[in-house]
Amino acid sequence: MTAADRTRPHVWTVSEVKAGTLTQCLGVARFIDPDPHVVTVRKEFRWWKPTLSHLFDLWRLRQPDVIISCGGQALSHTMLIAGLCRRRPLTVHLAGPKPEYEDRYDLVFVSRHDWTSEREKKPNFHPMIGVPHRVDTEEMEARRPAAKARLAPQEGPVATVLVGGPNKAYHYDEATVARLVATIRGLAAEGWTVLVSTSRRSPAALQERLAGLGEPRIVIWDRQGENPFRDYLAAADALVITKDSVTMLCEALATGKPVYAFDLAHRPANPHLDKFERYHADMSETLGLTRRFEGSLAPYAYDPPQESRRIASMVEARLAERTGRIAP
Repeated sequence: MTAADRTRPHVWTVSEVKAGTLTQCLGVARFIDPDPHVVTVRKEFRWWKPTLSHLFDLWRLRQPDVIISCGGQALSHTMLIAGLCRRRPLTVHLAGPKPEYEDRYDLVFVSRHDWTSEREKKPNFHPMIGVPHRVDTEEMEARRPAAKARLAPQEGPVATVLVGGPNKAYHYDEATVARLVATIRGLAAEGWTVLVSTSRRSPAALQERLAGLGEPRIVIWDRQGENPFRDYLAAADALVITKDSVTMLCEALATGKPVYAFDLAHRPANPHLDKFERYHADMSETLGLTRRFEGSLAPYAYDPPQESRRIASMVEARLAERTGRIAP
């Protein structure tokens, strides 16, 4: 370990095993510590049935100066780790925690669509746009020429379509899947090269349906080999994202290109649906960052959010207050 490594704040991330929670933690952590220690958990901590592997790390490894957590299962583990450290680390949670943990964190960042007047009163709470992630505008610009030349060598614009999967708010019924397939074919017929990628949550039947499109201007990732996700983003002149994924839509906004939300079949009215719909309304109607997909991919301009970097700066400033160091 170099002298610079010893003076730089050390970050632990604590998240659920779900990729979306880990990527949020790492999206922020990388601006503070390029080599954070990653802890993933499957269940809440129970003293009578502990999971000790990451607790042993407290004695084997450098203890954290900052813990960044995400996901409901991570809350109890974060507090346990923080309580066992020789010097209590700064604790940061991404998303609204359960009520019993709200005052136990030093900093909490909550997406605007989950923001409430009660949270406004809490000095440790701060709103954020969408969710943090690991995609940067500068990286997208640097990748773009090579990605576009490799994935879309023919003339014409490139549309990237990112497809998620059913959740508690939306489902992929036959009419929705048929509309998605028709959209992809329609864009190709208009001269777009269409890059299509599914996610871990995409049902196998949906992947098979998309794989059967097989047209010259439609490129479907077959989920074999290295994930081309970042190149699919970078190559795009416009993007279509299914509404079930908050993270993919936020990542798409890092490109600075038009981002259109593709509507899905709604499950019967429930809190999850209301939450997603509030999110999409905020991103499109209030902030002007996205558009609802209604058949065309007209260009428009916006300033890509830099939430991961902004949150990291706030964490460093708070840590500097505590330690007396000067924030970078």
